Amino acid sequence: MLDVLGLAPEDECVYRALLGRPHSTAVPLSDLLGLSRAAVEEALFRLVGWGLVIRSADEQFTAAPPAMALGSLISQRRDGLRMAEHALVTFAEEHRAAMTGSSISDLIEVVTGVDAIRHRFLQVQHAARTQVRSFITAPFVALPPDENTAEPMALDRGVRFRAVLDRAVLAEPGIVHDAIDSLRNGVQLRVADHLPMKLVLADSDLGLVPLAMTEAGEPGAVLLHRSGLLDALDALFETVWRAAHPLELSGTEGGSEAPVEVGPHGPTELDRRILALLLAGLTDLTTATQLGLSPRTLHRRLRHLMDMAGVRTRMQLGAHAVRNGWTDPS
Repeated sequence: MLDVLGLAPEDECVYRALLGRPHSTAVPLSDLLGLSRAAVEEALFRLVGWGLVIRSADEQFTAAPPAMALGSLISQRRDGLRMAEHALVTFAEEHRAAMTGSSISDLIEVVTGVDAIRHRFLQVQHAARTQVRSFITAPFVALPPDENTAEPMALDRGVRFRAVLDRAVLAEPGIVHDAIDSLRNGVQLRVADHLPMKLVLADSDLGLVPLAMTEAGEPGAVLLHRSGLLDALDALFETVWRAAHPLELSGTEGGSEAPVEVGPHGPTELDRRILALLLAGLTDLTTATQLGLSPRTLHRRLRHLMDMAGVRTRMQLGAHAVRNGWTDPS
């Protein structure tokens, strides 16, 4: 638990043992923890140095109050991380200046193999300071969306995420649930009929483009540094983003097949999700599958919405839904 502060497992065990046993010595601690006396003495030496343990003149040890001792360590680590972030900005500027006029081999790195691509995929997101933009297509090469651990960490840092999904991706199992989670966390999503490639951009400094399989059957990718090619991919993303359809879904808890009635002030949460997916271009069957509905239930909901809107066709329903904000999260 305290390894993030630099403590070894033995250090944590000894410190926790001392919390309820002030004025202990190395021998009883060794017997209690099942560690050698030498290991306990080394741990105590480190803990004293960190200010987590107080040693008396007769070699008795007492744990310092956690709020004071651990709080101090956490503050030191936080200050160190802030300094590291400042150093990162400085190093990035120095690297950017050094890359100006570099050869093509310095601007493009070939990455081969699933593990290497996954590592670079996470690194690119960790490197972002302001925004991450991506094209998401199937099949997933690096990580499926629900395993992208770098995304929530970057969001916590205030990084803005925008992603365009290939419409075919919405037919992948569980993708709607993942999209709802991402939207709740502040990710902006849009849907395009067809995307030309997979792509991840970190600010305007890095780009990862997964490519076709190598001759050995391994997936390959290229990591691009700031260059004219990266500028072109930047412009491509923004062009596709402007033309893509915004995806806005409202999540609900519990089983989707439970009876759902239209409320007095508009469509239900389930209705909003149905409309959002249909407006994004999914077929009735795919929409029903993603939401755990039978086709019959889906058609019943659509008929109910058409009656509420006073329209006769799907096209009229879509226009009414957009005008009246029926696809917006409630």
